[in-house]
Amino acid sequence: MADGVAPPRPVGFSERIDAIDVLRGIALFGVVAMNVVTEFRVSMFERFLFPKTPLSPIDRAVETILMLFVDLKALALFSLLFGAGLAIQFERLAKTERRTTLLVRRLVVLLVFGLIHLCLIWNGDILTQYALAGFIVLPFLFGPRWLIVIAALASFGVYLGMQAFPPPGLWPGTAALAQDAAEAHRIYPTAGLLDVLAFRLREIPLIAVLHAYIFPRTIGLFLLGALVWRTGMLRNPPRRLLFAIAAAGIVLGAAFVLAHAGRWIPAGPIGALAEPVGIILLALGYGAAIIGIANLERGKQLLGWAAPLGRMAFTNYLAQSVILGWIFYGYGLGLFGKLGVTSALAIAVAVYIAQVFFSAWWLGRYRYGPVEWLWRTLMYGEAQPMRQAA
Repeated sequence: MADGVAPPRPVGFSERIDAIDVLRGIALFGVVAMNVVTEFRVSMFERFLFPKTPLSPIDRAVETILMLFVDLKALALFSLLFGAGLAIQFERLAKTERRTTLLVRRLVVLLVFGLIHLCLIWNGDILTQYALAGFIVLPFLFGPRWLIVIAALASFGVYLGMQAFPPPGLWPGTAALAQDAAEAHRIYPTAGLLDVLAFRLREIPLIAVLHAYIFPRTIGLFLLGALVWRTGMLRNPPRRLLFAIAAAGIVLGAAFVLAHAGRWIPAGPIGALAEPVGIILLALGYGAAIIGIANLERGKQLLGWAAPLGRMAFTNYLAQSVILGWIFYGYGLGLFGKLGVTSALAIAVAVYIAQVFFSAWWLGRYRYGPVEWLWRTLMYGEAQPMRQAA
């Protein structure tokens, strides 16, 4: 410690904003629900193939609700929260000369975790993309607010442009997707760990294309999350404004999503924008609604259970991959391709509820989740205190 300045340290519980943890914990349910239904239960590429596998009426109804109102919206919420979290770290490290070094180290560690997750645990990983997007967003945090606004608008413009005018040759052909889906149904439910691992690695080039299409959106949402933090909306939430944003985002977002699903908008570049715009608006609406409710006294009682889950979101996200991999792949129970939508969703709910109780139990004894502790320790270069004070 030099000149009486305390060394940088992680955010303590007393400094955390519970509403952000609540939102992160609730968003985690949307992520696990969609991962189970669309990526662990069947090949992640089946959604792009026709004709679809026949579903029972209840499965069709559940899948429709999830696809319209949850799919990609929960992931967009996580992107917003990650951008806000990066801005929070940037602000709270302002008094140390090591700010840039620490934040770059934080992203490098996340990238390593992401690559391990992607290559060895589950190839539906989002952490690698988040780390790469973080490297792009970080320099903008040194600039004024207007620069962040321009960068966010430019990122969303690129994202929407790619949806309206897909880059030629980027999207794989239907034959390649169908072949991969067929291989997935042959290997995932019966093969051992090494064969599943080898096939996961072979799928990565196809998965990278999906990431390429949403990468500009991720950058835009990171920047938007950072901007929301800088406005003070998360520290001192203006409730009326939050609920106005929630109402507008949910109503307009749902209108765009339903218009696209019902083909009420003519096909073409303009029609192709309805769903991506709706996803962003719904995510903003959901986020504003949950933050607004979580800041009400009654809301704290109703949603407080999600805060521990959100504080351990990194640990819980990785644990979900390990647990669900064992449930659905051949080195475990081998349920891949054998369950309907509703049955798979029930598994997601069970895993999520177990994590709610486990997170509350763990944080009653320890300061951080195990992966969060390791992330902070590697970021700061020294072991962080783990046990809660008596």
